[in-house]
Amino acid sequence: MAPRNIKLTIQYDGSRYSGWQKQPGRKTIEEEIKTAIEILISTDDVEVNGSSRTDAGVSALGQVANVRLDTPIPTDRLPKAISLHLPAQIVVTEAVDVPDDFDAIKNTKSKMYRYSIYTAKTRPVMQVNHCWHRPSQLDVEAMNKAAQKFIGEKDFKSFATACDKRSTSVRTIFNCQVTQEDKWIYIDVQASGFLYNMVRNIVGTLVEIGRGRWQPEKIDEIIEAKSRNAAGPIAPAPGLCLMWIKY
Repeated sequence: MAPRNIKLTIQYDGSRYSGWQKQPGRKTIEEEIKTAIEILISTDDVEVNGSSRTDAGVSALGQVANVRLDTPIPTDRLPKAISLHLPAQIVVTEAVDVPDDFDAIKNTKSKMYRYSIYTAKTRPVMQVNHCWHRPSQLDVEAMNKAAQKFIGEKDFKSFATACDKRSTSVRTIFNCQVTQEDKWIYIDVQASGFLYNMVRNIVGTLVEIGRGRWQPEKIDEIIEAKSRNAAGPIAPAPGLCLMWIKY
């Protein structure tokens, strides 16, 4: 039997993990999934190809990976079968057969991250691992006006961590929106792809505008600078969640 190429959709609470990508001596999402599949099908050579390498502390509702498996287990039963071997913080929600040339990274068309900020005085204990508790008011209207300036194909070098060595820092942001529901502020960013720490640096910059340090027009200047030093501070990891990936 030839190995099948299977696309997995995965949810996880990343607050206890050192990010997606496997690292020696650290607990990662990729390693947990790889181990669970290897236990399930009695092998030790499974490669899990994940679309987004989320940072330590970042969660996901729609991470996507593909794996090549030689197993008689029907594809529609794989989510439950794999999840039985996963910690409570990780679950496979869907498995589908895909063409042999499907690659979860290379075939990505767009992905969307949501960042959550909680502005009340008392920390939200039930959601504290999935938000930035920042107990003060922010000007959401100014933040949203600034967010629109990110839309389009631009060089986002100012919003990449200094150690990002990718060949190009040009990306296309399709949508960037700031909304508020009572004490919660949500920042949604949909793009063709992201640089390392790009969303968290965008959020940190928008918060500087929201607290009145900068005007929305500052975004144009920061983008033009092509320097990480021009943008605002990085937002904490727990507020970030990968919502979905489209192919």
